[in-house]
Amino acid sequence: MVYWHGTTGDKNAMVLELLGSNIETLFISRNRSFSITTIVMMAEQMFELLEHVHSRKFLHKDIKPENFAKGYKDPTIIYLLDYGLSKRYINPKTKEHIPYNTNRNMTGTVRYASVNTHLGIEQSRRDDIEALLYMLVYLAKGVLPWQNIKANENKLKYAKIMEIKMSVSPEVLFKELPSN
Repeated sequence: MVYWHGTTGDKNAMVLELLGSNIETLFISRNRSFSITTIVMMAEQMFELLEHVHSRKFLHKDIKPENFAKGYKDPTIIYLLDYGLSKRYINPKTKEHIPYNTNRNMTGTVRYASVNTHLGIEQSRRDDIEALLYMLVYLAKGVLPWQNIKANENKLKYAKIMEIKMSVSPEVLFKELPSN
């Protein structure tokens, strides 16, 4: 629950209820294993949270397990956190969608970033959703095919990760996950 939001000095602030652990911390504490039932229950709330952010004309741009937390009073409720990279996708004055753009810098967490984000394409709602799907596969399998890539510099590492994301088929990505 949001108790207050506004500006204090030159900073924007939001006062939320006390939250429990983030999803990554919970995942690690459970030996990197959630039941498929738990993942489906979390996924439903996560998609609803993302849908709400998008309905407010914002992109989150940094979907990852660390940015979701369970409630403290009610641990069955999931919260979406850290709007530091968020961006409006509708201009509030003109009511127009932000323009398609290329040559954008990588924004967000590389492990979950969409292919279009790697390609430098302006992020949109589809990229938040793609990142959430990668995150859910990570929570279901414990690892993604592009994890633990080694390179001498980040630019090379990001290129290798993008190459794997672009080449991995859905059959490989979703292998060993329940089909129904």
